[in-house]
Amino acid sequence: MGIAAEDFKRCIIQPTLQRLGVQSAGAEALLLATAAVESELGSFLKAEGQRTSGVYQMHGLTHRHIWDDYLGHQPELASKVRGLASQHDFLTHPHAELTTNLSYATAIALLAYLRHPEFVLPDNPTPELLAELWKQYYHPRDDLSIADFIARYKELIRPMKVAAA
Repeated sequence: MGIAAEDFKRCIIQPTLQRLGVQSAGAEALLLATAAVESELGSFLKAEGQRTSGVYQMHGLTHRHIWDDYLGHQPELASKVRGLASQHDFLTHPHAELTTNLSYATAIALLAYLRHPEFVLPDNPTPELLAELWKQYYHPRDDLSIADFIARYKELIRPMKVAAA
């Protein structure tokens, strides 16, 4: 079993977005749903033989591209993201931060979406819209589908909304 959805949102996603200066319910929903579909909110962090890891199951090459091709051109944002990383571990094992540092991984996951110039954070996203954004900008591979996304959303996130009401 992974991290409870409400806890993940309140204790990880919201403080991370606040440190980045992002106030967006759409970003919160997208990141929570991404973690739900990618790792069942942390139920697994690294599968045997996979090249992806962490609660967002990010590939090390994607991580590097975010730094080289996106953050390299935005020094103020890069400084904020670097401030979330561990002081020493980031320098020796930067990709390990995607697994061991939930705030850093959350920031990088957001940037995996924002690095696309045409991407726009939704205001009031539906599960279907979140699934489409995830498939187009985050997980274009064929191993998970929009149907998988929606099924995990309904299983892991929708109960949170019912409990909070």
